[in-house]
Amino acid sequence: MTYNELWHLLAPHYGDGEAKAIARLVFEVRFGLSMSDICLGKDTQLSANNQTELKGIADRLLEQEPIQYVLGQADFCGRTFMVNEHVLIPRPETEELCQWINSQDASPRVRLLDIGTGSGCIAITLAAMYPKAEVTAWDISPEALEVARENAKRTHVNVSFEQVDALNLPHSSFLTSHFSLIVSNPPYICNKERACMEANVLEHEPHTALFVPDDDPLLFYRAIAQYGQTALEPRGWLYFEINPLYAQPLYDMLRMMSYHDIELNLDQYGKQRMIRAKR
Repeated sequence: MTYNELWHLLAPHYGDGEAKAIARLVFEVRFGLSMSDICLGKDTQLSANNQTELKGIADRLLEQEPIQYVLGQADFCGRTFMVNEHVLIPRPETEELCQWINSQDASPRVRLLDIGTGSGCIAITLAAMYPKAEVTAWDISPEALEVARENAKRTHVNVSFEQVDALNLPHSSFLTSHFSLIVSNPPYICNKERACMEANVLEHEPHTALFVPDDDPLLFYRAIAQYGQTALEPRGWLYFEINPLYAQPLYDMLRMMSYHDIELNLDQYGKQRMIRAKR
């Protein structure tokens, strides 16, 4: 199978433009062939073993499995992260959250906490942004933590990973734990929104990292914000990626919990996708 044959095979499922981009990524990442190599016909010279692997990749893509899972990697903030079915694929809006933190809080941080770390992309990016900071990352999934630890090792940053349930956070007091910044991209999609989601997300990405009950969309935000009331140092910051549908209720909840300097921020598509608040 050649590059042209692969993208033509995928086109009915993805459209011509996306199919070409996926095929180009497959040949570049898995077989080390650039578009210049393909134009020179090197995609016709794959070994029998490589052709067998390519067919397996094509079969998975035809089943709508995300290309990031098929290749086992995803790009985030200029770095390549290992991903698999145990972690969410890092999204551009989460990159924007990290960039917002960096642009708003350029001063060195002492202790940073990422709750629900998944692949570790936020914690690792912050560790690179603040090399003198002590960065901790929590997740309920041991499989996700295994991925995150591997990503930290590959990117040569120090992050302390621990298995912690975001809905059962450890008791904290000013004397025992005080973070200067807590960040989280928690589950925030209500079950009723499933009908509007693409099949490749619903069928392949971990539901425990995606969904919350319809009757309690702020479930994780409330638990983390309550934890932040004691775990954050005075004037410490709380940052969230959010569901735009519940931006105002979340804003009001944080205000009722005595957070201040609360600010919503838009993503590249003009949606309210981030919020920050000061203890």
